[in-house]
Amino acid sequence: MTFSITRRLVGGLGAGLIAGDALAQTASNIAAANVAPPRLPIENGATLRVLRPVRFVQPDEDVFRANAARFTAATGVQVRVDFVAWEDITQQTGVTANTGAGPDVIIGFNEAPHVFQDKLIELTDIAEYLGAKYGGWKKLALRYGRRHNTNNWIGLPFGASGGPWVWRKSALNEVGFQAPPEDHAGILRLCQALRRANKPAGFALGNAVGDGNAFASWLVWSFGGHLVNEDGTPGINSRETIAALNYLRELYPTFIPGTLAWGDISNNRAFASNECFLTQNGVSLYFSMKNDPATAPIAADTEHSLTPKGIAASPPNAGLTLNAMVFRHTRFPNAAKAFLAFMMEAPQYDPWLQANIGYWAQPLNAFNASRTWQGDPKVAIFKDTMDTDFWNGFKGPITEGSAAANADYVMVQMCASVASGQATPEAAAREAERRAARFFRRR
Repeated sequence: MTFSITRRLVGGLGAGLIAGDALAQTASNIAAANVAPPRLPIENGATLRVLRPVRFVQPDEDVFRANAARFTAATGVQVRVDFVAWEDITQQTGVTANTGAGPDVIIGFNEAPHVFQDKLIELTDIAEYLGAKYGGWKKLALRYGRRHNTNNWIGLPFGASGGPWVWRKSALNEVGFQAPPEDHAGILRLCQALRRANKPAGFALGNAVGDGNAFASWLVWSFGGHLVNEDGTPGINSRETIAALNYLRELYPTFIPGTLAWGDISNNRAFASNECFLTQNGVSLYFSMKNDPATAPIAADTEHSLTPKGIAASPPNAGLTLNAMVFRHTRFPNAAKAFLAFMMEAPQYDPWLQANIGYWAQPLNAFNASRTWQGDPKVAIFKDTMDTDFWNGFKGPITEGSAAANADYVMVQMCASVASGQATPEAAAREAERRAARFFRRR
């Protein structure tokens, strides 16, 4: 016997979801339109297994689990949620897709639904419902959620972690700067001055999933370069890329030693121990310092600013995006879609957003009004993370190739080879093009 989950929710939570009349109740001050949701009767005996990346801040997991329990209370659907290491989520997604067994729902990263799209069910009904109800989807969500050149949703972007520049106000002021400049020449002068003051900058040039790819992408994009052309062919071997790499040869000597081997945690440790005074990171670094009495003075001296534009029209940064998928092998597709929609309704999503203290930023415009962004002014900069004009594989279509090139650290290793002196900019760009050609069409 199937049932309307709206009726169950009215009795259990007082918040409307999928099927029957839509209820307009929302969390806090989040505006919501009175939009009729699609009807998704829950399958008899439905249970769900959900896999997602491990939290960076503990309340992420706590509130996510609590929301899943609310879904169970409202629908009777038992939900098992497993959290796995960031480095493992892609591999486990591949195993699930290739074996046709395992979790019903996986919340992966960025392009994952585009890699496994033939193994997924479409999510257009719930995506269009949520977009209509909550003020529309942001740019990055539209990129990662919809199949290229269509309006068909294969992923449901859940949020993105921004990567602005993080810096010590006192250190910059000491060397004559109020904030990081927007232009390359100014950035170089700043980093040279910080090095002379023994308060150096440091950006990851190791195989760091988040920070390494973020810095390499910023460098190339800020000079007008890109990994992939709009037609899907490799575009990395360009005069813009070579200009970026020549610039890196001047910039790298100003960095703290060891950045060629930095992983995602390395700059956190260096910054929190007064070894590095300018880097790129998410909000977790700031809050970990703020909540530790030993590093609270460093947090008080810490500021965030959007990545410098260079010659780009807007700050070059693509937020690391959580992207949910429902696999075709699930026996309970309606329950799976209902679960995702439920988790993104304001009564659940806004408390989760606030619990993340800015680490994940919303994909739906209505949540711009969340109280997440009205507290600590140093966090407000993360609000617009998903309004970016950039994405992994920019400027090309989002495909399996862009995911593979990112996972293979094509751009990171190109930059590292120049910084280390192992290759000239021209040779490094040619090698990056050769490697990219394995993932993208040749000219």
